[in-house]
Amino acid sequence: MSKKTFTEKEINQLSMNPYVKAVSSKGITYTNEFKSHFIAEKEKGKFSKQVFEEAGFDVHSIGMTRIQAASKRWGAAYKEHGVMGLDDTRTGNAGRPRKREVSLEEKNARLEAQVNLLKAENELPKKDPIRRKGAKGIVLSPSQKFILIRFVIRKYKLKKMVRYLCEIAGVSRSAYYRYYSHEAQERRKRQEVRDEVVKEIILKAFHYKNRKKGARQIKMTLAGHFKIVYNLKRIRRIMKKYHIFCPFRKANPYRRIMKATMEHSVVPNLLKRQFNQGKPGKVLLTDITYLNYGQNSRAYLSAILDGTSGEALAYQVSDRMTMELATDTLEKLKKNKRFKKDKDTLIHSDQGVHYTHPHFQKKVKQLNIHQSMSRRGNCWDNAPIESFFGHLKDETSVKSCLTLGEVQKEIKQYMNYYNYHRYQWNRKKMTPVKYSDHLLKIA
Repeated sequence: MSKKTFTEKEINQLSMNPYVKAVSSKGITYTNEFKSHFIAEKEKGKFSKQVFEEAGFDVHSIGMTRIQAASKRWGAAYKEHGVMGLDDTRTGNAGRPRKREVSLEEKNARLEAQVNLLKAENELPKKDPIRRKGAKGIVLSPSQKFILIRFVIRKYKLKKMVRYLCEIAGVSRSAYYRYYSHEAQERRKRQEVRDEVVKEIILKAFHYKNRKKGARQIKMTLAGHFKIVYNLKRIRRIMKKYHIFCPFRKANPYRRIMKATMEHSVVPNLLKRQFNQGKPGKVLLTDITYLNYGQNSRAYLSAILDGTSGEALAYQVSDRMTMELATDTLEKLKKNKRFKKDKDTLIHSDQGVHYTHPHFQKKVKQLNIHQSMSRRGNCWDNAPIESFFGHLKDETSVKSCLTLGEVQKEIKQYMNYYNYHRYQWNRKKMTPVKYSDHLLKIA
């Protein structure tokens, strides 16, 4: 049957043809006279298209698919029953049978089945361990609806309610029976076995180096360390299926707790967010963040990152936010043998009191490095290091540390992990150290 539908204009044109008994947007009913005429003309050797055109039909409007189907149908009927086979034996009320009247008992049974289905559907979110607070609703997949329908039918011992419950749930009855067919159940069992194997492999990457990871980190760790390549969608599907979650990052509540004094000076924003300049050592990003640990204890971390490779070149952890926190980090940068200074090396920071201080600016000049600062109150001007601190807080166990020494040890381990084992999605899926070496080789 042709899927072409008729427009209002085409319906009006067809209805004026004397050979048309009835016409709708989906089909045409021809008169018995035209069917007999069609067979007679075909026996004379004429083509179907020619017969329709001579009868005043617009062939393009009807479509050749309909014409060929009608020719085949009428030819078979004529061959089997002769001219009588072409008669339309349907009555004026032909077509789909009317819907029978539903008894009061059946109405009550349907209503009860509908209530039980809705009750089971509403209970599902309460049992969902990953349902978020404040969720207004839940969207069920067809397979979940099939399971609910069978559960309701079996629990409340409902008979002959599959069709009705499928209509209520908005799913196909044939799909429901197909879902519970022997072949489909065997296929799901095989898929479950494969998923269990993949889950164990993903968990190895998830727990690698005892650092929490998201789907992209898992993909890169599998490829880089385990030499296994999985599609990102597959990893996310398995993580969702088995509730393997990486903590979501929250907005950084960092507030500057110091203000620059009059003798401090702010330098212009020379970097202008050009963080990646294609060569390690050209752009350095620095900032200070706090680390809460133990019972109401706080440490402070100062770090310097390479803007191109993302490598952590220097860091300092202290229990006090003194001027030495920033200057000692510069001293560690100076001693780092991996840092190769460029003639145009730039160190970029915010307008914090440490970076506007004359002592810090003097140290920067001694290293023969240019200084740049973000615009006031604009964290996006130093976004990469803000992002780095966010990942660090998500992936370390600083909160469980009891002393400053434990915090320093944890940060030291993380910096080693970050530089040598944490793959970067936007840096050719390499670790910062590997990516830095790669850039130096091709420079």
